[in-house]
Amino acid sequence: MNPWEYTIIIVEDEANDVLLLKQAFEKANVKNPIEVFRDGQEVMDYLSKLGRHSRSALGDAPPALMLLDLKMPRKTGFEVLQWLRHQPQLKCMIVVVMASSLHPSDIYRAYELGCNSYLSKPGNVDQLAEMVELIYRYWLLLNLNPDLPHARNPFRPS
Repeated sequence: MNPWEYTIIIVEDEANDVLLLKQAFEKANVKNPIEVFRDGQEVMDYLSKLGRHSRSALGDAPPALMLLDLKMPRKTGFEVLQWLRHQPQLKCMIVVVMASSLHPSDIYRAYELGCNSYLSKPGNVDQLAEMVELIYRYWLLLNLNPDLPHARNPFRPS
């Protein structure tokens, strides 16, 4: 698979933030399929192939990247991170926390639970588009992830 074929997951409960993220992906010319989930339980069900997602298009390849909010109903971003890092088939998934909280305890806890990056949500779509493009370029084009079968990935067995 090519990097632009992998699914990107957005886990965000605020409709305006979801809209801004979608506009930012479009503005950054990122063409990957995007799945949006409004709370932590919903994304956990999807990744577990449970509930209404039991016939989802998840397939064999896990999503490549998750943009995760922390403060959500039902299951928080912290709970998603903790659960995700205990799933053998998902523990290497790239998780970028995009939160409005700059509180040191939130940042520390997110890293302690296994996030790959913690970013503050920018205020406008232009800044967000720039951030999305940088996230995409680094995590999906440059970074070598053992779970993603890139042709140039030396960690992936043939």
